Amino acid sequence: MKLGKLKPKAGATKRHKRVGCGPGSGHGKTSTRGHKGDRSRSGYIVKAGYEGGQMPLTRRIPKRGFRNIFTERFEILNISSLGKFEANTVVTPELLKEKRMIKGAHKVKILGRGEITIPLTIKVHKISKTAQKKVEQAKGRIEIIS
Repeated sequence: MKLGKLKPKAGATKRHKRVGCGPGSGHGKTSTRGHKGDRSRSGYIVKAGYEGGQMPLTRRIPKRGFRNIFTERFEILNISSLGKFEANTVVTPELLKEKRMIKGAHKVKILGRGEITIPLTIKVHKISKTAQKKVEQAKGRIEIIS
């Protein structure tokens, strides 16, 4: 057997439809396009979301919600998750991203859930009052990044 002699199995392929080749093709005159209308013309394209004049789905479903484009978004991290670091470590957003504790898309805010016993230097954009107290009780330092 040679590559040039390969053929598909019998019945696996169909003959392509010869359109616009006169009455002998079996698809003559209107070339399977029917009579008149958009679809019979060349260059016809259905626009995305068009449902034949019916009210489109995107307009039938009500709008919901509101997103304020001016609000600051924060990556939230609890104080308990900082217990993984060794004593006297400088915790920065870059380090947190490196350790995969945050995604790094937004600013970082530390919240006060949990406990911390090791002294850390924490450089973040925002920190809650309870988290700040817990870090200071553990003899750590906080620096706010602007």
